Amino acid sequence: VIGIWIIIEVKRLKHKLFAVFLIALILFSYLSSSFVFKGQDIQWNTISGVMEGTKLYFSWLGSVFVNIKSITSYTIKKDWKGNESTEKNNKDTFKFSSKEDK
Repeated sequence: VIGIWIIIEVKRLKHKLFAVFLIALILFSYLSSSFVFKGQDIQWNTISGVMEGTKLYFSWLGSVFVNIKSITSYTIKKDWKGNESTEKNNKDTFKFSSKEDK
């Protein structure tokens, strides 16, 4: 009985996560498209206008991914070890006694 209950709850969780993902995707699409097309005069009732709008949106989306890639690579290349003088000061400030010191 407990096994069946767990299986049902896992399926419910999958459906809930999928629903949240779809809602987030719809919100992202709506907000990003309203940002991209703001101030643009695109004729959505013609095929060429739809093509122009699609190119504009996917061009913007591609630049977003390029920027995310640049930020990520910059973050990875950053020296996260810290400043050596700060580490020396911390070692002098926070001295811990050990059995060897006694």
